[in-house]
Amino acid sequence: MKKAIKCKNCGAEVFVYKNPIPAVDIIIHNDYKEVVLIERKNPPLGWALPGGFVDYGETIEEAAIREAKEETSLEIVLERVLGIYSHPKRDPRQHTISVVFIAKPKDFSALKGSDDAKVAKLFPLNNLPNLVFDHSTILEDFKKIINNEKIDKISFGKSLFFSVFNKFNDIKK
Repeated sequence: MKKAIKCKNCGAEVFVYKNPIPAVDIIIHNDYKEVVLIERKNPPLGWALPGGFVDYGETIEEAAIREAKEETSLEIVLERVLGIYSHPKRDPRQHTISVVFIAKPKDFSALKGSDDAKVAKLFPLNNLPNLVFDHSTILEDFKKIINNEKIDKISFGKSLFFSVFNKFNDIKK
């Protein structure tokens, strides 16, 4: 979407583009089918995957590592990308595009909520609380992968994600 405005300096017509905001979400898991969720301090309130916006000048991977540390106090090792989630209504605040990473912590003993998170806690995948954003969908996709189900197409809303992963044998247990 673009909008024409006049340049304040020279008066020429210039275009301002309204683009989606890049974000990351991180599925931090253990070998017992448990994942880290945070209870958010800021609206929308509720439980969510750790994550946030990519800062100018950092890579998507750096943003994931930084957000995980800020919200959970965990240092993580990124394993791979689960997918890219981009439905315009996935975040009620604004249109975002999130790259979702799967990661493991270097040490779970440091787990505690900080920064934007009131609490950070491990939850079994089969007993999750209600989640904000599209994080229920993301975790359903993660469950399919760790159960070794083939996911060629994951459909949600008007968005379609094509998975490049057919097997995820190294983390299914």
